[in-house]
Amino acid sequence: MSARGELATAAHAWIAQDPDEETRAELTALVTAAQGGDETAVAELADRFDGRLAFGTAGLRGAIAAGPNRMNRVLVAQAARGLADFLLERAAPGEVPSVVVGYDGRKNSQVFATDSAELLAGAGVRAILLPRLLPTPLVAFAVRHLGTSAGVMVTASHNPPNDNGYKVYLGDADEGSQIIAPVDSEIEAHILRVASAGPISELPRSSEYELAPESVFEAYVTQTAAVSWLPAAEIGAQPRVVYTALHGVGWEAFSRVLGAAGYIEPDVVTAQIRPDARFPTVAFPNPEEPGALDLAYAAARSGGAQLIIANDPDADRLAIAMPDKGSDSGFRRLTGNEVGALLGWRAAEAYAAERGRKSSAPGDMPRPTLACSVVSSPALAAVARAYGLGFQETLTGFKWVSRVPGLIFGYEEALGYLVNPQTVRDKDGISAAVALLALASDLAVDGFTLDDQLDRFSEKFGHFGSAQISLRVSDLTLIQTVMSRLRAVPPTTIGGIDVAAIDDLAAGSGELPPSDILRIRMDDGSRIMVRPSGTEPKLKVYIDVSSTSGRLEKRKKSVALRLGALEAGMRELVS
Repeated sequence: MSARGELATAAHAWIAQDPDEETRAELTALVTAAQGGDETAVAELADRFDGRLAFGTAGLRGAIAAGPNRMNRVLVAQAARGLADFLLERAAPGEVPSVVVGYDGRKNSQVFATDSAELLAGAGVRAILLPRLLPTPLVAFAVRHLGTSAGVMVTASHNPPNDNGYKVYLGDADEGSQIIAPVDSEIEAHILRVASAGPISELPRSSEYELAPESVFEAYVTQTAAVSWLPAAEIGAQPRVVYTALHGVGWEAFSRVLGAAGYIEPDVVTAQIRPDARFPTVAFPNPEEPGALDLAYAAARSGGAQLIIANDPDADRLAIAMPDKGSDSGFRRLTGNEVGALLGWRAAEAYAAERGRKSSAPGDMPRPTLACSVVSSPALAAVARAYGLGFQETLTGFKWVSRVPGLIFGYEEALGYLVNPQTVRDKDGISAAVALLALASDLAVDGFTLDDQLDRFSEKFGHFGSAQISLRVSDLTLIQTVMSRLRAVPPTTIGGIDVAAIDDLAAGSGELPPSDILRIRMDDGSRIMVRPSGTEPKLKVYIDVSSTSGRLEKRKKSVALRLGALEAGMRELVS
């Protein structure tokens, strides 16, 4: 049989088992076009059926369409049954494993979640579906709160509107953290066995799944409100806040938590406050992307706000912006490293205060530790040294950060923060927003702002500056071409600054498992990290510079000059 014939056969088999009328129809049209000689349609069929979305430590993520290399009800059904088989295989005799399933407001999220609950229940697993669309951190919380074996969150976070995904968390000793190797491979092996065994129409389903009680959400609200640490009566001069959910699911949880903590409800970006799978007001629903916060800036200018708080669509990330007269928008978004430094300092101060109230700590407890991903700023390490805390770098992703022993705060520069590891073992944009608002309110009592606190940080620990280059590609081979070139012909100078050493983390380094990352250490103490993105077709470059020499303005000037030179040099190298 010809390659085109094999594609057509595979496509017709897919259509026969696909329960989704929309994806059946679009695949049928694609097959018809291919059979009519449309070469673009043939190439599209090949892309969909010659590969398969791999189930990894990030679960599944991709564009919604028919075929094994896209996100759809067939693929989700296979994943749900594969997860069920994995949990049943590892369960003790007589034990019934359990899974809590959540979903956000993206296209097909509720459909995928309901399919998962029915298939898990049909396989003999206790399935608990969250009662409505809720933020991703609710699943990580619910795994621990309900004591389930695992959790599933249907979301593609801040990906393009037509994407969706499938994240898996583990309970018990994993405490609601995302899966890591080798569990991902073990689950994928089960998924592939399900996919090869027959059509999903033959998989047993059951409507006997449970709906999680409202008390799960209430418990999350109560415990997250406690992140403020201040009784409502002691909350000081709360700055005026504008909040945007970027068409996502953050507002209900955030508003309830603020009310429970005693804060004044913020002004909201009305056009973006409710879930909308079309994301009509943003070109890309990611608060890091240019233009994503434009409506928030306009609302803040109109209302005279001193602080902008934004969650991404599934509310596991947090973006913060402050007034800036030198900016065209009138506001400046803080980098993830700046917010991470502020929240890390706050956590260290809180730990020091708590330690001062206690005579001694239990001897068998892990050392209290601050942690961040390896591509995040070295600023957090400076905080840990100053407060006598442990510090650990991890690979990128909260599946690693959340597992650090003794963790009291963790973050990654991509706007992810874990401020309450005793409650949620994943990044949480709601709890991080409460912690940040509490800090801003404390500062406002004495007439200070977060900008002032950043200057204090620079004076106490040194001034740290970061820059990032994000090279989006349509051909993924270009990323490996650049990585191979840097390995084969390593640079000796970048931006006029000599290279001291280059560490290739492909073989691992210290406590870090192997990863496709290059760490370039410069003679002046600066650091550059280069890696492919794990979730998007991008090559990412992270540049970090610091200075402890002289007064604040001298430190800032030194960092700015070297940061600019290194960024220009790296753009030449990766272009």
